[in-house]
Amino acid sequence: MAESRVRVVVRGRVQGVWYRGWTVDQARSLRLRGWVRNRADGSVEALLAGPEAEVREMVQRCHAGPPAARVSEVEEHPADREPVPAGFDQRSTA
Repeated sequence: MAESRVRVVVRGRVQGVWYRGWTVDQARSLRLRGWVRNRADGSVEALLAGPEAEVREMVQRCHAGPPAARVSEVEEHPADREPVPAGFDQRSTA
């Protein structure tokens, strides 16, 4: 099974609405590896790694987010060369 890696940037009302915590829970439930963090511009960024079907599922979930979020855009970027941690973590704001 091939591993897929993607970096997503989520824009909209995504900070202060438990988006990072929700992302950690969702990613761990899919057994993905990576991280999520707030960005200084008000967006949320995540690195998602794992089996392609699960990564695609997580990207789709990012379009909705937790109930209080209002997602306006999800950008996807290839992340084939980015180092990936063993689990899925919440990181400090970048």
